[in-house]
Amino acid sequence: MTLRSTATLIALLGLFPLAAHAASEHMGHMGHKPAATQPASESEWVDGVVKKIDKAAGKVTLAHGPLSNLNMPAMTMSFRVKETAWLEQMQNGSKIRFVADSVNNALTIVRFENAK
Repeated sequence: MTLRSTATLIALLGLFPLAAHAASEHMGHMGHKPAATQPASESEWVDGVVKKIDKAAGKVTLAHGPLSNLNMPAMTMSFRVKETAWLEQMQNGSKIRFVADSVNNALTIVRFENAK
């Protein structure tokens, strides 16, 4: 093998890990994003009924419909709220509409309105 072909081979072998890394990065973008990271849209508003309000913890327990953006079925569970002032607008037994998302690994109501 000549010095020139040896240098070319070394250069090409040096690029292989970069090409493999780029290919693996591209593979991660195929398909869709995990549901928990998809931004919430207007269609992801969900109906819920307030079961319990915990102002000290900044949480509300809701019976709610399916949360498609989080791949969760209908159930009753507790959520943090993005704005603690929203807890003042809620009452046990009241119906609300909301959008939930994962914020810092905590299920959080990020949009809220009283149901009409």
